[in-house]
Amino acid sequence: MNQIPQNDFSAGTKTAVVIGAGFGGLALAIRLQAAGIQTVLLEKRDKPGGRAYVYEDQGFTFDAGPTVITDPTALEELFEVAGAKLSDYVELLPVAPFYRLAWEDGFVFDYADDQEDLDRQIGAKSPEDVAGYRRFLAYSKEVFHEGYEKLGTVPFLNFRDMMRAAPQLVKLEAYRSVYSKVSQFIKDDQLRQAFSFHSLLVGGNPFATSSIYALIHALERKWGVFFPRGGTGALVRGMVKLFTDIGGRIEVDAEVAEITIENGRASAVRTRGGAVFKADLVASNADVVHTYASLMKTSERGRKHGKALQKKRFSMSLFVIYFGLKTHRPDIAHHTVCFGPRYRPLIDEIFKGQELAGDFSLYLHNPCVTDPSLAPEGMGSFYVLSPVPHLGNAPIDWAVEGPKYRDRILDYLEARYIPGLKADLVTSRIFTPDDFRDELNAHLGSAFSLDPVLTQSAWFRPHNRDDQIPNLYIVGAGTHPGAGVPGVVGSAKATAGLMIEDARASMVRA
Repeated sequence: MNQIPQNDFSAGTKTAVVIGAGFGGLALAIRLQAAGIQTVLLEKRDKPGGRAYVYEDQGFTFDAGPTVITDPTALEELFEVAGAKLSDYVELLPVAPFYRLAWEDGFVFDYADDQEDLDRQIGAKSPEDVAGYRRFLAYSKEVFHEGYEKLGTVPFLNFRDMMRAAPQLVKLEAYRSVYSKVSQFIKDDQLRQAFSFHSLLVGGNPFATSSIYALIHALERKWGVFFPRGGTGALVRGMVKLFTDIGGRIEVDAEVAEITIENGRASAVRTRGGAVFKADLVASNADVVHTYASLMKTSERGRKHGKALQKKRFSMSLFVIYFGLKTHRPDIAHHTVCFGPRYRPLIDEIFKGQELAGDFSLYLHNPCVTDPSLAPEGMGSFYVLSPVPHLGNAPIDWAVEGPKYRDRILDYLEARYIPGLKADLVTSRIFTPDDFRDELNAHLGSAFSLDPVLTQSAWFRPHNRDDQIPNLYIVGAGTHPGAGVPGVVGSAKATAGLMIEDARASMVRA
């Protein structure tokens, strides 16, 4: 066990409750506990992780959600704050290539941190785009510095904060879409797709999401792409162990029913089981609409803000198949993006369509190529996801359509990527937009909370601290800076800074 960091509140202990043990909630709880605020973490499901849940079946381990770690320094800093080392709790394995991108016409592009190899692949496809890619990379590094390094963990609590950042964002043409900006540098259509798909990883439409999200490319080139040994769930377990090592308390099977608001402040959190947790500070890592419209529905602030949030634009949902095969497939890259016959028209249907498209683009995850321990010896653990419309756009009956869609996707994978898939299939399960809504309380089954368009980013996104309830805070994908593991870990740093500062100020006043 690591030494518990010195309590910053020597005049008395402050208490906090964090709702939801996803990456954002865990990272926030660790920071609070490390600062000397006695913190309880409440999780609805039977184990921590949130979207990073883990399924185990017949010896296969399936990471339910995020599988890409792109900023190990943010995690290293989190553990250091608590007096620990990340490497003592979890091992991060480098993934190479970062992604394999594959199209139906047979073109394959291995995206990795090897400039010579990238130049060779780009040059073979479109010689004039070699120099264009270099210019795009330079642009990506610039927006990475402005949008991630300078602003990624800074809370935007008032419009003045936004205005201070605005000149540089305008200079970087943040008002343009990722795809539009990529197209300034890259001429080949498939290479444009290769360098614009990243915004989909955080729930954004490449044709609508701010070009600031091009920073993801520079972020990956700076630090690489990693995968925890034992799966993403091993990182969750490491964070839970760190939190409890430094004195934190976590409760699972503890679904929150209400955040009690008294005299304009959050006074307690009540679970469906009837347990009441009083606290000086309350933070929610739950879905932001669920937090206000459901958990705070007995308060005027909850009702009004919940209705306002429901009018926002939300990210697409996902349809996910977890499946185990009785053969290991080392020829399939750890991360493969399988582009379908259409790009922009399909994305338009995913974000705006009222029904399920006839085709799909897929993300195929084969973690056993990096860590064979996630399946029985000689076997393979996979998942494949297809972006689909959220329930507010396409009210699909997933109980009926889900099994059909699963079969279509598995047939497609067998025909193009995994020969003999069905004969080798040992086990499978699906996760639909209904499950995002019911299991994760995600509004409209959205997989990434609010759509990360410019008008719903930074100050325009729900704030890390509520504007009217001074001891209520938000962490996770629904607040600044947004979705993705670096985003929610960054939101935890921003929110923790506010909570610790507010706790200290209240001690001074007392």
